Amino acid sequence: MKDIAWLTARPIAHRGFHAAASGRIENSMSAFAAAKARGFNIELDVHLSDDGVVYVFHDDVLDRLTEGHGPVAGKTYAELKSIAMKGTADRMPTLADVLALVEGKVGLVVEIKSSFAERQREIVAATARVLSGYGGPVVVKSFDPRQIADLAEIAPELPRGIVADDCSTPGDYNDFRFVPKDLLTSLDHHATTKLDFVSYWVKLLPNAVSAKVRQDWKLPLISWTVRNADDRATVAAHADQMIFEGFDPEAV
Repeated sequence: MKDIAWLTARPIAHRGFHAAASGRIENSMSAFAAAKARGFNIELDVHLSDDGVVYVFHDDVLDRLTEGHGPVAGKTYAELKSIAMKGTADRMPTLADVLALVEGKVGLVVEIKSSFAERQREIVAATARVLSGYGGPVVVKSFDPRQIADLAEIAPELPRGIVADDCSTPGDYNDFRFVPKDLLTSLDHHATTKLDFVSYWVKLLPNAVSAKVRQDWKLPLISWTVRNADDRATVAAHADQMIFEGFDPEAV
């Protein structure tokens, strides 16, 4: 059995323990180093560059977080790394960079990004290759059940989970052209994704889906993204751990 007890043992810093005002941009090495120093598990996002490098960044475009403009797609990693992140000396790290920094000291929750168009098996395989030699605690997740089903085939030893919400913004899912809304919201892909945990939107707790995960499937439920006291109380009552940002969960 996969040991993922660490996943619920400590709070999970959303895209690292970031604080832009302090010079720690989300998904940067500075944010990851700060999380490691505090002993927080780390959630991060990965894309695949045009030349096959698994790199860490959330958005599909450069504008919000960097001095660049336009889409990240179609660029080599060298091109991406040359672009400064706003207000800092950080550049987009590779997943391998983050593994070398963390050294297994805290857990990693790696979210593979999806365009919800054609199946993106290549990024799943590339992420699995990077993680194959890593000895630290790590899990992989995605909003796209096709990626998690692929991961179950490519690297069955890697613990895997689904990220889910109510799909209230169809544009985020390519208007359900390739993956039906009902499949995403019900988690009825469980037979093929063979989930080890579920990452669920805090604003939906509690509901029938979260009850199914915890009571019927007996799987850990981690909830995103906790930003205030009310959400934190909801997670304490109805989930097993929080993915947080914007505050220090251990502050008095």
